[in-house]
Amino acid sequence: MSAPTATALAHTRRVCSLYKKSLRNLESWYDRRHIFRYQATLMRARFDQHRNEKDPAKVAQLLTDGERELFEKQHYQPKKCMDEWILPMSPGGVAFEREVIPPDWVLDYWHPLEKAQFPDYFARREKRKEEYVVWWEKQYGKSSANDSSSHH
Repeated sequence: MSAPTATALAHTRRVCSLYKKSLRNLESWYDRRHIFRYQATLMRARFDQHRNEKDPAKVAQLLTDGERELFEKQHYQPKKCMDEWILPMSPGGVAFEREVIPPDWVLDYWHPLEKAQFPDYFARREKRKEEYVVWWEKQYGKSSANDSSSHH
């Protein structure tokens, strides 16, 4: 492969990449499909307007300007990464690290009617709490009377 052919191929890939990233950016800005399609058609017309440009300096400048414009108009919270989906629970997704795991002591404040719906679980839980108290006292000794006031 000769150098001009490799350069032309690299340029073609950059143009195609710019086009795809621009489409993805438009998808993030316009949630209504018909509005997105209209904007995509306008953007495609801008690409096609310079399709047959032969001057390498002008072509390079057009590509640089297009990449700069995409950077300046990128969405603040894109629906998708430029080349792949960002799933909600993945890093960068809208729900990443948002799972709240409540502390165990919250179950102590359940109403008895709520606990009655899960009798086996709460019976086993009470047994394990007693086992934990025995282990704690064996490990660290019995707590004094003034230590018990710092309960949640």
